[in-house]
Amino acid sequence: MAILLQDLRYALRVLRKSPGFAIAAVLTLALAIGANAVVFSVMNALILRPLNVPQGESLYGLWRSPDEDMHESYPDYLDLRDRNRSFDGLAAFNMFEGALNTGKDAANVWVYETSGNYFDALRLQPYLGRFFHASDENGSNSAPYAVLTYACWHARFQNDAQVVGRTVQLDKHPFTIIGVAPPEFHGTIQFFNPDFFVPIVNHGQLSTDDLNSRKSRWIFMVLGHLKAGVTPAQAAADLDSIGTYLERSYPRDDGKVYFRLVRPGLYGDFLGRPARAFMTALMLLSGLILLAACANLGSLFAARAADRSREVALRLALGSTRLRIVRQLFTEALLIAVAGGALGLWASVLLLHGLSVWQPIARYPIYMPVNPDIHVYAVALLLTVVSGFLFGALPVRQTLRTSPYEVVKSGPTARMGRRLSGREVLLVVQIAICAVLITASMVAVRGLARSLHNDFGFALENTMLVETDLAMAGYTGDRVAPMQKRVINAVASIPGVESVGLADAVPLAEGASDANVYPDDAPDLRPSNAVADANLYRVSPEYFSAAGTTLLAGRNFTWHDDKGAPRVAVVNREFARRMFGSAENAIGRYFKIPDGSRLQVIGIAEEGKYNSLTENPQTAMFVPILQSSSTSTLLVVRYERDPQQLAAAIRTALRQLDSGLPAFIQTRLKGLDIVMFGPRMATISLGVLGFMGAMLAITGIFGMAAYSVSKRMKELGIRIALGAQRREVLQAALARAFKLLAFGSAAGLVLGILASRVLALIVYQATPRDPFVLSGAVLAMALLGLVAAWIPARRALKIDPVVLLREE
Repeated sequence: MAILLQDLRYALRVLRKSPGFAIAAVLTLALAIGANAVVFSVMNALILRPLNVPQGESLYGLWRSPDEDMHESYPDYLDLRDRNRSFDGLAAFNMFEGALNTGKDAANVWVYETSGNYFDALRLQPYLGRFFHASDENGSNSAPYAVLTYACWHARFQNDAQVVGRTVQLDKHPFTIIGVAPPEFHGTIQFFNPDFFVPIVNHGQLSTDDLNSRKSRWIFMVLGHLKAGVTPAQAAADLDSIGTYLERSYPRDDGKVYFRLVRPGLYGDFLGRPARAFMTALMLLSGLILLAACANLGSLFAARAADRSREVALRLALGSTRLRIVRQLFTEALLIAVAGGALGLWASVLLLHGLSVWQPIARYPIYMPVNPDIHVYAVALLLTVVSGFLFGALPVRQTLRTSPYEVVKSGPTARMGRRLSGREVLLVVQIAICAVLITASMVAVRGLARSLHNDFGFALENTMLVETDLAMAGYTGDRVAPMQKRVINAVASIPGVESVGLADAVPLAEGASDANVYPDDAPDLRPSNAVADANLYRVSPEYFSAAGTTLLAGRNFTWHDDKGAPRVAVVNREFARRMFGSAENAIGRYFKIPDGSRLQVIGIAEEGKYNSLTENPQTAMFVPILQSSSTSTLLVVRYERDPQQLAAAIRTALRQLDSGLPAFIQTRLKGLDIVMFGPRMATISLGVLGFMGAMLAITGIFGMAAYSVSKRMKELGIRIALGAQRREVLQAALARAFKLLAFGSAAGLVLGILASRVLALIVYQATPRDPFVLSGAVLAMALLGLVAAWIPARRALKIDPVVLLREE
């Protein structure tokens, strides 16, 4: 310990004498370790970390194949719950938006409707009051109970313990608050924080979906704890046997069904392959940033060790062992690593806490649960120690090969040759990493810019969305259509409104439904016989003009297309191509939907984007809302006035119609936040990493060039004395650094183009084969080289051979 303390004191004295070097080294490592801590924390929270419930590692969700989703009908859930032998209990839940009325104006809240055994299956205990249980369920609408989340209890009820037993109105139905969930539990989807939990048997009061229909698969997920000793593979085989039973017993409702198990929350396939691939690539890139930082610091340490060669030689001549000197070098490296790691971790913790309370999409209670845990701290500590040993090990070889006699005899001169080959390789790797990051970030920025100016199949400018659901205010059955007409007329009468259309959902937004479609002569309407699973939108006659969607052929809907008229539909070109072979002969043709109804095609709409920006062409059909009613009411308002004033006027108009009808209002562009979230985050992440890579590349090239100039001062002075021109001096001093820059940039550009293929799955129209991207990446790397070499170049040109040779 005494020797260790002596090494630490000496290391501190040495670093204090070179504050510029110490600060640059600490900040370089802080950037790299901080970036890795942030990326790993996000990956840990979204992919690796089990759900925050007791024994979360044994909790699995059910994924239905070949449909490749997790939705189930309530009757299918009951069969899965009661017939399986692999789970301690299977619970179900769904999410929806409701209207909460506590005596004031109605407010939007987000609700989990869950099976009665939900809290018992998750092994949770209430913070206040009690939970509802399976024993509370005695048929439809038999359990009017509500459990608050801790956040809702704190924000809406001010931590009032007397709230237990209080009755509130949820969609104008009375629900009694019976308890409060624990603070650490935010539901079973990590990023989506609800306000209430209510029993799923009361679904009929909160939705028009039929609770007992096997065709209506509205349950979001079924999940539960595996029994002790049961493997996921055994559980999947058990569930597959139930799937065979469902297929045999209900062939029209359930086709071939088999299951696999995924982690609930934001894990496994729920995250999506492109997003998981991007997160993996981002983790790899942040690791490369750390590698570049270590290469940079290693080069600086090697140059510093060469400058201290006389000191090392004198210590060896005075009897010091090489092991003691190597240990001293490692002590200095680890001291810098610990300082840089601590600073980087502190900065990353601040950033992660900010991300955890950030709500990126105002429409939904979406949060990023990325607060660091013990795993993040452990990884940061491991990276700190490993990086310290990595860049501290580089000067070890030249220290061990130092000859005291040769160093003292030769003075401060040094030979340039193979001794720099290791640093040169590290610099090439560092430049290549920088080029990869710059290329990928340019691809992302270019793709994001293109996506905002692309044809979506609807207009973005001067269009507003007004979202509500009439069921939240108690409108059902025959009361829905007249109220929707009143809403349209009330908003259309506001000054500055050009047109108003109504739909149950709009493209590139949540809430859209879908339906299997069949040829008109299809005798068997099983899902396996469907031509396509088409996106389905129920719209009013004014929708297409208000949304800016062009009809290519045929006619629009009218208010006469009601339940008493023949069933009709407007389809997009992709639908017409798949169903009828082409759009030219689709007008007047018929197709079927799962309930056996025949729909006649009366119009062809332009194609657009419906679920994501990166999707392949999708089939879509629009049907009159009077022929397929829905309480979901989304107004598309085309306007010519200030949007904030218009939003206030719309709220006033709706409040005058019904004060119990809440609405969420936003511009059409703002409504794209949910589909643009992934591309925007990818672009920002790559931009930040690209900037860090550029900074590290500049310092690396600068260090290499400066070291080359400092070690060749005598040679350069002799060249100048013999009449060398400025160009020849620069070529002699910096040619090697620029060759390394060119080689590393070329390698990085190729790797960046290959890596951008993954990025193209997330960012719409992100292509590396863009001349702007390629030329921009080449120009950026050239500018980085010029900036980095500017100071060493000036130093080389200012050499005075008379002064230099006199000093020698």
